[in-house]
Amino acid sequence: MATVDSPGNLKDAPAPPLANHALFPPRPPQPDESQIAAAMDALMVVQERATAMGKRPFTALLLAPDNTTVLLTHQSIDHVNHAESSLARLASSHYPEPYLWQCTLFSTWEPCAMCAATCYWANIGRIVYAASEVDLAKLTGEGNEENMTMAMPCRDVLKGSQKDVQILGPLEDWSAVVIKQSDEYWRPVRER
Repeated sequence: MATVDSPGNLKDAPAPPLANHALFPPRPPQPDESQIAAAMDALMVVQERATAMGKRPFTALLLAPDNTTVLLTHQSIDHVNHAESSLARLASSHYPEPYLWQCTLFSTWEPCAMCAATCYWANIGRIVYAASEVDLAKLTGEGNEENMTMAMPCRDVLKGSQKDVQILGPLEDWSAVVIKQSDEYWRPVRER
């Protein structure tokens, strides 16, 4: 079994104790570059629409096991209804846990502790994010009342858990795109 121990670094690891449990059917291969590009393009459309409506630039989507079909999209609504956690709750209401284990959640930004944990409890088997929480903290600025980032990488949130959730990110080719588009929202907020 391969796991990701740092951005883009795969390593062999022993299977978690529950690897053969009915909740964890075999996952499809990781999305290829064209599938990642299609998912990220779709995310950026959702993010542009969200910021045009005055919402914060955080978006998520859920890909089916075929790594192509978009099942759900979501945007950040407010400080406690983040894109990823809201999408994970919605997905959990609509799809069975074994199916979600085979799905991939894409996010413009690294999921926060709440969002990573919600994905875990929803049984979403793979998370892919474009830009890191560290970059978000730099972009929003220290003490930003609208986005109080936490220095809690999603890998640390899930470390030691009983599920082998795959985490891929940050995505080098997409990080700069997300940061640039998000700065259109954050620049005026920082300047206030």
